[in-house]
Amino acid sequence: MHHRHTLAAVAAGILLIAGTGATLPAGAAAAPAPRSPATATATALVVGARWSGHTTFDRLVIDVRGKLPPVTVHQVRSLHYDPSGKKVPLPGKYFLEIRLSPAAAHDGAGRSVHHGPRLVRIALPALKGVALTGDFEGVVTVGAAFDTEPALKTLRLHAPERFVVDIAHPVGRRG
Repeated sequence: MHHRHTLAAVAAGILLIAGTGATLPAGAAAAPAPRSPATATATALVVGARWSGHTTFDRLVIDVRGKLPPVTVHQVRSLHYDPSGKKVPLPGKYFLEIRLSPAAAHDGAGRSVHHGPRLVRIALPALKGVALTGDFEGVVTVGAAFDTEPALKTLRLHAPERFVVDIAHPVGRRG
């Protein structure tokens, strides 16, 4: 008889412990499992911008360290620095805003990793200027300036990671 009571007490203790560990107060969430460095997602770093002129088009290349993030390209009326809103002093009548997100142009200590110029005027047939216009809250923006409305094609290239914008030369103007 004593053996049955001991066995019943042990079984009840096991059930009690198992039940306590499996229940959480309403609204409480279990702590997430720690992530290993291999599974942690690293923010893409925008490390530079470069350009070149070709026979029928100009090319703007944005270099990225890490996985190339989603990129949007929009024509805008003017370029503004993010987050200040101050107008970017580039010549031109037409402007493109290129946004990479999630991305940064600085490391974890806040030091810039962008090795290209912050603002440069360019004398190519289509491309007239490039500026790093933002590196704020996980979004990096690059602006490009043109005298004529840009006809463009974009490419995502890998190994190394880069985003490319090819801009056709205006009719009658060649590199």
